[in-house]
Amino acid sequence: MAENVERVGRLTVTADMAGKRLDALLSDFAGITRSAAVRLIGDGNVTVNGEPAPKNARPSAGAVVAWELPEPEPTEAIPQNIPLDVVYEDDDIIVVNKPVGMVVHPAAGNPDGTLVNALLWHCGASLSGVGGKIRPGIVHRIDKDTGGLLVVAKNDRAHLALAEQIKEHRVSRVYTAIAIGNFRDDAGTVNAPIGRHPTDRKRMAVIRNERAVSREAITHWKVLARAEAEGSRFTLLRCELETGRTHQIRVHMASIGHPLLGDPVYGGDRTAFEARHRPLIHGQCLHAGELQLTHPRTQQPMIFTAPPSAEMQTLIRTLFGTEFSETGSDS
Repeated sequence: MAENVERVGRLTVTADMAGKRLDALLSDFAGITRSAAVRLIGDGNVTVNGEPAPKNARPSAGAVVAWELPEPEPTEAIPQNIPLDVVYEDDDIIVVNKPVGMVVHPAAGNPDGTLVNALLWHCGASLSGVGGKIRPGIVHRIDKDTGGLLVVAKNDRAHLALAEQIKEHRVSRVYTAIAIGNFRDDAGTVNAPIGRHPTDRKRMAVIRNERAVSREAITHWKVLARAEAEGSRFTLLRCELETGRTHQIRVHMASIGHPLLGDPVYGGDRTAFEARHRPLIHGQCLHAGELQLTHPRTQQPMIFTAPPSAEMQTLIRTLFGTEFSETGSDS
């Protein structure tokens, strides 16, 4: 076992190590627990000969195992008096419309000012403990620069029930997106597995390599409007998640040649329109506008909606000549 835990490490497998499971090797030589090694591998932060590999891989002699540990996170979130846009609240759940630019929970680089900090102030001790001290009540997440609806559990029973609904694809999450380019069809589905990018650990990617770590990801999309401006074409989309992977819509749209407007990570910041209207574009043009679920206590179906930010609505008017309510994507 290594005496000190290094964030970045590399190991060449020797003959006596050959055939040992990857998670066990990592635990021994990275100085971390076996469960931490499994999480690290599952997050795509471990490679064998430059390629992601599953936890039960058994590298042969001469193989190079490389890993990168994430920055340490805060041990506990603190309450902060940050305004919340509460769409619905009762004794079991709270549904909020998260603003663009707000991180969901504390992490390296974002120790406070997050949705969790605001929820702790608003709800006090009344949040589920299933997510731990950093993610109390958090059942699902959306990206920092994506605005929209999130349901948060206020007790463990609600948390477990909602998590089960998400796992069984019984929670409907519908997004409005502005994509670059003109879609040939009016509707379609992207069914492509997503995993950690093999060389850029901050990005996700469509990965079809059987040796790599990836998970099933399915996005259904429908065209709401088309437009052309300043030499580029744009499409207003309704995207519905069947699964919920990190950066799913952003990765899927980019993978079919239609990155989201304003998304610098996946190539959506390379149009003259984006450069000219940058003050209105705060990251990817993506909004979680509709959320359908079954209430964990009453078992009644519930539907919540919320409009995009004022900036995104202005972009929709500018590009497509229509108010957001006329597109039908918020009903």
